[in-house]
Amino acid sequence: MTGRITEYRRGSWTFDVVDEGPLVGIPIVLLHGFPQRAASWGRVAPLLHAKGFRTYAPDQRGYSPRARPRRRRDYRQSELVDDVLALIDEIGTPDVHVVGHDWGAMVAWALAIREPDRVRTLTTLSVPHPGAFLAAMPRGQILKSWYMLLFQIPWLPEKLLSLGLRQPGAARKAGLPESDDDHLATDIVAYGALPGALNWYRAMLIPDKRLRMRRVHVPTTYVWSDGDVALGRTGARLCGSWVDAPYEFVTLRRASHWLPETRPAEVAKAIIDRAATADERAMQSAVDLPAMTPTKDDEERAEQAD
Repeated sequence: MTGRITEYRRGSWTFDVVDEGPLVGIPIVLLHGFPQRAASWGRVAPLLHAKGFRTYAPDQRGYSPRARPRRRRDYRQSELVDDVLALIDEIGTPDVHVVGHDWGAMVAWALAIREPDRVRTLTTLSVPHPGAFLAAMPRGQILKSWYMLLFQIPWLPEKLLSLGLRQPGAARKAGLPESDDDHLATDIVAYGALPGALNWYRAMLIPDKRLRMRRVHVPTTYVWSDGDVALGRTGARLCGSWVDAPYEFVTLRRASHWLPETRPAEVAKAIIDRAATADERAMQSAVDLPAMTPTKDDEERAEQAD
């Protein structure tokens, strides 16, 4: 694929895509989280472009205006994975490097589990492998995930979040850069993306026969921050046991949940270093990017964090 992709189709749905970087660059798919869109990668993507990568950041299901089904069941993870597979098909390469943050990480994990041949490498931010996440639930994670139950209630979360995200300083209170205040109000609430975004949570309780809880067999880096109020140390520590491939666990100290916005250089370095293990053209390592926290013994340190 040499021409730019601004949108792609899957069935009756049309997804918007931000396609940037060198036209002949190494393809990386960037999957955003909640409540965000492709623009959340705006601080990371230029660092990847400088190293020869071409990035494809879609506005995912519920966020793209022409891909907003109304039924909860249409937001099951198998559907979200198929959306990404349609993008990879549109890119026209057998496989791509895949990066996901928050809910985007959950989709990235599910994609790597189900279609490992389409994922050259995997880098996930904040959310561990779903098996590790579930195992951590009775060990404290459930107290951090209370909001998922709240989001099951009809219309009330939309009302509360619409009001909250419009308040001055909403981004700063959530841990995002203050400059992102307008993005939350305009890119999510005013854009009409909030109902579909919440349906990702509401679909979690619907059985999904195509979803499998298996180990990942592609080279993987998992990046966790010790200041994340939504994801605790137990899931982070257990994540590596669900990967049967080269694996690196990176802890970012004194970082919030919003890693692409608040720690873009370290996120970019983790992506580049992981891609370099599988693609000779990516061997241009991130030598001029700020060094990350050393990863040796990160799992043991994670147990003392939080």
